[in-house]
Amino acid sequence: MQDITWTLSDGIGTITLNRPQVRNAFTFPMLREWERMLREARDDDAVKVVVLTGAGDKAFCSGVDLGSISNANPDLTPLERKSQLHDEVHRVARAVADLDKPIIAAINGVAVGAGLDMALMCDLRIMSTSARVLEGYVKVGLTPGDGGAYYLPRIVGTAKALELLLTGDSVDAAEAHRIGLVNRIAEPAEFAGATEQFARSIAQHAPVTVRMIKRLTYQSVDADLRTALELASSHFAVASATEDAAEALAAMKDKRQPQYRGR
Repeated sequence: MQDITWTLSDGIGTITLNRPQVRNAFTFPMLREWERMLREARDDDAVKVVVLTGAGDKAFCSGVDLGSISNANPDLTPLERKSQLHDEVHRVARAVADLDKPIIAAINGVAVGAGLDMALMCDLRIMSTSARVLEGYVKVGLTPGDGGAYYLPRIVGTAKALELLLTGDSVDAAEAHRIGLVNRIAEPAEFAGATEQFARSIAQHAPVTVRMIKRLTYQSVDADLRTALELASSHFAVASATEDAAEALAAMKDKRQPQYRGR
């Protein structure tokens, strides 16, 4: 499907929303393909890190393509509207939640509404200095529909999230970085290289350890201290017994690059 593409190079899988003529707005068929790509990335040992980005340099994603998914259709019942989100749009969020490999949103251009939500559901974000992001739902009389009210408070805090959600104000890269909405920013001319470097800085490590760290971090966020420490000891014990852990120590001792096998 040309509207959304997948490439894999040196352990980095890249999902590209490929509709620059409509600011990479997504359709139902794209969402189904998007979910499939994430599911396959989860099960493919060759994939170490996933990057999500948009084609061109103007937009990351402008959200739902209203030409195919109309909020203005007066014939839709409330149940049908809910089903459009739950059964179609939210399939990506559920697939991301099931992916225990790191996923980076490379925000190369504007990200609006559900388009921003798709970036927020990723683990990490890098943003071009020419990009801007906004929730924007409030400006069209809607509530956040793709997880923005869930992800945003967990990233920037409740008060800041409410400010962005209730005003619909846009945020530039410098401000997004200041408030912790994105991890890194880069100039447009350097953005592709900076994104690749970011992904490689993770993909170079032992894949089992990386997945376990991601899993432990998310588990710990919603756990009490004793449960989190119990989880930590269990994950540590398993990770330390892997071949890759032994290889990491041997490589450090021999002053060479480790050769990980994912076990």
